[in-house]
Amino acid sequence: MDKPFLEVTNRALLSLPHSVRDELVPRLTPVRLSLRDTVYVPDRPVDGAYFIQSGMISSVIALDDGTESEVGIIGFDGVLGAQLYWRSTTSFATYVVQMTGTALRMDGREFRSCMAEMEPLRTAVLQAEEARQAQTMQTAACNARHRLERRLARWLLMMHDLARSDAIAMTQDFLAVMLSVHRPSLTRAAGALQDAGIIRHRGGRIMILDRTALEASACECYRAVRNRFAL
Repeated sequence: MDKPFLEVTNRALLSLPHSVRDELVPRLTPVRLSLRDTVYVPDRPVDGAYFIQSGMISSVIALDDGTESEVGIIGFDGVLGAQLYWRSTTSFATYVVQMTGTALRMDGREFRSCMAEMEPLRTAVLQAEEARQAQTMQTAACNARHRLERRLARWLLMMHDLARSDAIAMTQDFLAVMLSVHRPSLTRAAGALQDAGIIRHRGGRIMILDRTALEASACECYRAVRNRFAL
């Protein structure tokens, strides 16, 4: 029996020629990305690749003192599991769902085979992976040099892009972890944006009120990464 029709919204898949995409779709299985689900765990086997359709997955590094730091995010413009192509079978970071959504999953062995045989797929996945690495490097520089309020604005812009909605489900505790800061510092930074009429934060939900002003408040890192993903 044929698989039911799958609507494709992942940017890497949409960039493929129709003939290649049509060949791939029957090999993909839709999966739900539920909040706080762990997709990959450090040093555990990676047995599948994920073409993100909606929502967001964060890559998180845990330190020996128990603290965690987000080092990158993957949304509908990305693919999780590119390392399978060069036969890296475990994950270095924890990959956890931070925004509910969906993905199209492909078995790891089949993904490696398709990557080896289909040049358009290989190009699309490796371009997405290169852009993700650029995001990780820019995030490291941003966290080291820029003020918290500007970093928070950058992060909210990235979330806004992936959510495709002005309302983002997000607690301040979670934001503090993602930005590697203490809760009081995050509260002050979010309060400054709220006092300026740029966002409204209430009951675990952030509403983006003025996108233009939010972009003006962010550091150049947001534009640098966005331009790289647009290539």
